[in-house]
Amino acid sequence: MEKLIEIINSFEKLDLETELAIKESFFEETFKKGEFIVEEGKVCNKIYFIKSGAIRRFCIEDGIEVTKWIYTDNQFVTSMSSFFEQKPSFENFQTCEETLVYSLSYLDEQALLEYPIFVKFHIKQLRYYLSNINEFNHLFRLMTAEKKYLFLLESFPQIIKKAKLKHIASLIGVSQETLSRIRASII
Repeated sequence: MEKLIEIINSFEKLDLETELAIKESFFEETFKKGEFIVEEGKVCNKIYFIKSGAIRRFCIEDGIEVTKWIYTDNQFVTSMSSFFEQKPSFENFQTCEETLVYSLSYLDEQALLEYPIFVKFHIKQLRYYLSNINEFNHLFRLMTAEKKYLFLLESFPQIIKKAKLKHIASLIGVSQETLSRIRASII
């Protein structure tokens, strides 16, 4: 739980009361490889912080799984629209390996929002993530497949280490064979 508290403190310095409330609200959970933590059509009731492991976010498009992102250690994960609006998810989240998380239920999140320091953290964190998602989507869309792979290799090496080749290829938007050629040309 130390890393979770450290990351929250990097956004907003916690007082003892808020830190204790956070520690009482997050629960440790372990998922086996291949388990779904969020399923399309079901309401997402938790936010997860990955202590160790990897979680793939994907959608089904024309009957094909399309990887949207792969989350690794020390990242927050949730189906944002499903969790915040409490409506069915349009996406799936599945573990890529055994994954240890700290989870926060929707009801516990609502209770934590009574703490002003947690609210400040929440706002700063959401602004940070939304800004980064917006910038990432803009830049990533314009990159060639090779530049996307190099970007992931440099900025998110854990994805390259932990994810299956087919999931990385899907994220980049190429076939596994094309990704294998890109990897071979870089080495």
